[in-house]
Amino acid sequence: MYFFLSNLSFLDICNTSVTLSTLLHSLLRGETLIYFSLCMAQLYLFLSFTSIEFFLLAVMAYDRYVAICNPLRYVLIMNRRICVFLASASWITGFMDSVPHVFLISQFSFCKGNEINHFYCDFTVLTKLSCSNMLTIEIVVFTEGVFLTIIPSVLTLTSYVRIISAILKIQSAKGRRKAFSTCSSHLTVIILFYGTLMFVYMRPASMYSPDQDKLFSLLYTALIPMLNPIIYSMRNEEVKKSLRKVIGMN
Repeated sequence: MYFFLSNLSFLDICNTSVTLSTLLHSLLRGETLIYFSLCMAQLYLFLSFTSIEFFLLAVMAYDRYVAICNPLRYVLIMNRRICVFLASASWITGFMDSVPHVFLISQFSFCKGNEINHFYCDFTVLTKLSCSNMLTIEIVVFTEGVFLTIIPSVLTLTSYVRIISAILKIQSAKGRRKAFSTCSSHLTVIILFYGTLMFVYMRPASMYSPDQDKLFSLLYTALIPMLNPIIYSMRNEEVKKSLRKVIGMN
């Protein structure tokens, strides 16, 4: 679990560094210029890190499933080789998944202006500035979107259906609470991540507005990465004991 948490923490650092660095630079230096090559690099990294998080959260859900449903075989099933393989597969798949999007949009002609109404190079904002044929990119986005969302979502949902089923079969209330506490933090992170992205990208067209998009984008680029360590730390008994000790000393 801690191996995957370290991957998630590093991923959150990368995601916020890619997006918020542009915003902080603009606020501190007053410079709002970004070169096209840097914009494409930022877009690629942002899409890659988002894709990696989808797969990494699905892997973590499987890890929690094994821990609860096969506790005696957990060390054998989730050995270090398997953990490294699953984490590496998530990173490699995420980086490969974003290549078609960035390659296609880098070939577009932007005839509707060169002003990005956002604090980073967002995919939807860039497509609105293009006057190229959008059919190819729409097909790629739909295909990749199905691959990116459906597969991790199904794996995550299947894991938690089996987890809940196993928890309900536990006779003692204390045992059920203990089993649920091992996955409650991860489930909270999943709800926040999926819920925010769905609200941003699956709203009706009539509800879209540049100001709202920037606000909600700030939620999943800054707020959620900030909340993740807090959510996991507050479910850790050792962290809570240390926190009580510090408060008691003060």
